[in-house]
Amino acid sequence: MSKKNVREVALDILLQIEKNQAYSNLLLNQSIKREKLIEKDVGLLTEIVYGTIQRKNTLDYYLSSYVKGGLKKLDPWVLILLRLSLYQMIYLDRVPERAIVHEAVEITKKKGHKGISSMVNGTLRTFLREGIPSLEKVEDPHEKLALQWSHPTWLVKRWLDQFGSEQTKQICEINAVPPVVTARINQVQTDDIEKVIEMLGNEGVEAERGDLSVDSIKITRGTLPNTKLFKDGWLSIQDESSMIVARALAPKAGMKVLDSCAAPGGKTTHIAELMNNQGEIYALDLHEHKVKLIDEQANRLNLSIIKTRATDSRKAGEIFEEESFDCILVDAPCTGLGVIRRKPDIKWQKQEADIDRITTIQHAILNAVAPLLKKGGRLVYSTCTIDSMENEQVVKEFLETHQDFRFDGTLRERLPEKAQALYKDGMVQILPSDFQTDGFFISSMVKL
Repeated sequence: MSKKNVREVALDILLQIEKNQAYSNLLLNQSIKREKLIEKDVGLLTEIVYGTIQRKNTLDYYLSSYVKGGLKKLDPWVLILLRLSLYQMIYLDRVPERAIVHEAVEITKKKGHKGISSMVNGTLRTFLREGIPSLEKVEDPHEKLALQWSHPTWLVKRWLDQFGSEQTKQICEINAVPPVVTARINQVQTDDIEKVIEMLGNEGVEAERGDLSVDSIKITRGTLPNTKLFKDGWLSIQDESSMIVARALAPKAGMKVLDSCAAPGGKTTHIAELMNNQGEIYALDLHEHKVKLIDEQANRLNLSIIKTRATDSRKAGEIFEEESFDCILVDAPCTGLGVIRRKPDIKWQKQEADIDRITTIQHAILNAVAPLLKKGGRLVYSTCTIDSMENEQVVKEFLETHQDFRFDGTLRERLPEKAQALYKDGMVQILPSDFQTDGFFISSMVKL
């Protein structure tokens, strides 16, 4: 049994995220293993951690009405404890409010002094008595929407400009809903999805066909990584919209393929599966430890055609000869604003200036790999963001400066039927609100 209760573990995780900008999903998994939490507590911990991060600015606005002297005077751990307590009171109905206050006070007794206990107790009890403060006092309309939808004001403004009010509201709302776990079937093992679902059922994991990708299943009950089927390489955990990328590239057995930004290897291994493990795939990533993740995936899935290398893909021209690849994938580094459901901390860690900085890198990678593609070859550019500056604008600028490339008009037919309506001018932008998947951008280009 864990020595710490769920709320103490949640507090530790949230404090590390705040201090070190650590990734919530990684910290959560590490903490669950370390504390040996039972399944019921894992669910509550996950909900408290993700929910508190998702609603951070809204919770802070509510708290500011009840904390004398403002939130800045509080120790970080005290502020986070108040946030997670308030989150439970407002958004969870399973836990009695008295128990939430009691737990918070007990934690302060362990971590702080009597004055802090009194302040936390008083703040939470006043909130219970007086209720949620109104947003009517907020004059700036963008700020009001940002608090209502629990997103940074700069991001709400940006999305309103790009998508309009209704679409932005839908994106923000779906971002607060936990994602479903989906998995990709390893085509080298089998293409019989029903057979895989039946085999998982025999291991106590319930699944059904995915909604979007032809390669996908949705896990409705149980934990996939614990199964023999997963360990033996029949499946990979991957979001459905992410699965569309390798299908867009359409690699064939025997081809030579470059995956220029490959870690952690989800798309690389999918490409290898679509090639029936025949040919060559060169998978690059900047960091050695991330390259190891690709190797681990390839080994688990019994895929032997992937050759990894830790290198900056902007220097790919120093390693490979011109016109030596049949297909190239640039799954570019990006702000990740399409995966906020999975990594809610992203929306608070990113700044608007990050978009300018990252587009410079995206352009540089495309420019570096373009000469390496054979004539008639296909170049796919994808990101897990939904910002037009990182997506459509990058591709259009690339085509303007590379007259030997044009849009691939056949991309539409390789998209899932549901996503074909989103295709426009050689590109497709999937928003999180479209199919309740990650937000993803995909463009396909051909070299003349």
